[in-house]
Amino acid sequence: MTTSALVLGPMMRYVDETSASIWVETRDASRVTVSAGGKQWDARTFAVHSHHYALVEVDGLEPGSSSPYTVDIDGAQVWPEAGATLPPPLIPTLKPGKPLRLAYGSCRTSVPHDASGNRSHGVDALRAYALEMSSGGGEPWPDLVAFLGDQVYADSTSEQMQEFIKARRDMTEPPGEELKDFEEYAHLYFLAWSDPTNRWLLSTLPTAMIFDDHDIRDDWNASLSWRESIQDAEWWHGRIVAGLASYWVYQHLGNLSPQDRAGDPIWQKIAAHRGSDELDLSGELDKFAERADRDPESYRWSYCRDVGDVRLIVADSRAARNLQPDRRALLDDAEMAWLDARMQGGFRHLLVATSLPFLLPMGLHHLEAWDEAVSEGAWGKRAARAGEKLRQAADLEHWAAFQDSFRKVAGMAAEVADGLRGTAPESVTFLSGDVHFSYVSEVKRAAGSRIIQAVCSPIRNPLPRVLRSFGAVMSYALAAPVGALIARSAKVADPPFRWSGIKGPWFDNNLACLEVVPEGLKLWWQRGVVDGGDHLHPRLERVADITVAPRRTPAKAAARRPSARRA
Repeated sequence: MTTSALVLGPMMRYVDETSASIWVETRDASRVTVSAGGKQWDARTFAVHSHHYALVEVDGLEPGSSSPYTVDIDGAQVWPEAGATLPPPLIPTLKPGKPLRLAYGSCRTSVPHDASGNRSHGVDALRAYALEMSSGGGEPWPDLVAFLGDQVYADSTSEQMQEFIKARRDMTEPPGEELKDFEEYAHLYFLAWSDPTNRWLLSTLPTAMIFDDHDIRDDWNASLSWRESIQDAEWWHGRIVAGLASYWVYQHLGNLSPQDRAGDPIWQKIAAHRGSDELDLSGELDKFAERADRDPESYRWSYCRDVGDVRLIVADSRAARNLQPDRRALLDDAEMAWLDARMQGGFRHLLVATSLPFLLPMGLHHLEAWDEAVSEGAWGKRAARAGEKLRQAADLEHWAAFQDSFRKVAGMAAEVADGLRGTAPESVTFLSGDVHFSYVSEVKRAAGSRIIQAVCSPIRNPLPRVLRSFGAVMSYALAAPVGALIARSAKVADPPFRWSGIKGPWFDNNLACLEVVPEGLKLWWQRGVVDGGDHLHPRLERVADITVAPRRTPAKAAARRPSARRA
């Protein structure tokens, strides 16, 4: 990978008004020190399968400050690197009362940023954004970047990843070009996060993350049939254990606030370690990952952050599923109860980030609802087999394909919007990715808060043109009534409310931004554009924008819902 003592990072992860979490991967067992403003904080590395990691908890910072920092490993400075030409990395704490500014997106493949990579995968919107930031021009920096799934592709690997795999094992044996173990995941994350420009951005901008299927495998937990079939593969157990263990290390650990991290059972072992030797968590983390896969209710990947007058809920819509036919749910009972407790009013905006769009274009929603009913036996066993094949082939496994869960969350959103769960916010906005096209939809309501779906996908992995046509067709008006007829033929009840597109779809590689402004919730999407063949220095271009203004005649709000249902 690298001869430097610093393999990956530093990555700016959870940040609040007075603290920050800075993550690194190092070459060897070591002590990592972060220095800023005349103060120092350090942490000993822990090991997982011969890789070394540290998360340095920085505290006692001034609210609303931006402090340059350095990282030392065993007393030698490793960041910023000698001769660095990019601006110094900063620790940007939240400023009380400052309106939230957030960037988000999903689906980013890791291929070179040259002409060949841009031809096959398009310009990396994240890297174009990083170049704009590093130049000192453009818009103010966001307070947070939320990556909503498919940060890495474990099942669709690049040439660079395949070269690494080929040097380790026979690629003619299963799982072939796909990932097999923790070592291969570690290299995949290295490819994803080591580009110098993106690495600089990640060292300065706080980040929040959640997985989706390709972080593990396409259609992960699509259905009981999928799960039973994949478990027959002799390599699958090692893959799911490595996928969840590496996700905890590379993504999830930094999502947690210091308070939530203190309650994490794996982190508790790190914090309690007092020996001079490095703590090896390999066996412990593998057992944890195996248990988390076998019993989703044993661990929660979702999390919630309140930033001023905005609540951000990041919901796991992959690992927390119940696939039993009689209890089929996108969120199992424990996860649904957790979400229910946090779907509250009293905020100016309620943001629900879920990798899978909650509101698909209505034609596609009806198709997925129909396929769920058919796959579960509405038209008999033969049709059920055909429905299951279609479900997996066409990725028909979003919220719409889990109708019971969809209706429960739709009820929660409507109650928040009607002021039945505290003072109604200006908007209830679902932020999502996954589908490889971007759009904005809105629930049709005469009163109450606006309920919005805002999708940004992909950051770098565009759809083939034939599939773009399918996405566009399913987004327009005729698809909705036709889809409704198809769904009713399988006795699927009509949705609890109707919605329609108000912007899009568009298919560029994008990074979306939102900001709370006096006029409401402002959202915009940006892409990278290459001029004059200079593929390494794309410029940032705005693709679309919209401002979601508050409704002028909000519904009369009830004081609060019954206390037994509060968080």
